[in-house]
Amino acid sequence: MTPATTPPLHPDLIVLESLLGTWSGNGTGEYPTIDGFEYSETVTFGHVGKPFLAYAQRTAAPDGRPLHAETGYWRVPEPSLAELVIAHPTGITEVLEGFVAPNLPGSGTLVIDVRSTSIASTASAKEVTRTERTFEITGDVMRYTMRMAAVGQPLQHHLAATLHRRS
Repeated sequence: MTPATTPPLHPDLIVLESLLGTWSGNGTGEYPTIDGFEYSETVTFGHVGKPFLAYAQRTAAPDGRPLHAETGYWRVPEPSLAELVIAHPTGITEVLEGFVAPNLPGSGTLVIDVRSTSIASTASAKEVTRTERTFEITGDVMRYTMRMAAVGQPLQHHLAATLHRRS
């Protein structure tokens, strides 16, 4: 039996190559309907040679309790267009679209900024009507923010974190 080899990254995803691997770090969250909180987070991006990155995320409270998880796919179907499809175990799915800007001049920073075009939920899920996510990757540091409109509240800041590449 021959060892498994990683296929080449699909050409459409070269712009997202710097995401590949495992990232971890810490963040903070807030929203008018909950108390502010801190969390640790691990995110993994992988590929199988097809035109998408597989994405898995999980967070935990400072005491180690699991808080949230999500999984999905990231795509770049045409230059500068980013698409994310994300499923949450809380019964919510997000489809987000926006731009990917590789290495902004002079910064060496990859920026991905997406906004929900569709949110679907199960009957028991909390109401979420809109989401926006911004990612900035410079070398081995990823910073992101997430904004959300949910449970009768207007779109506003919800999460911010800084993650570091671990592998």
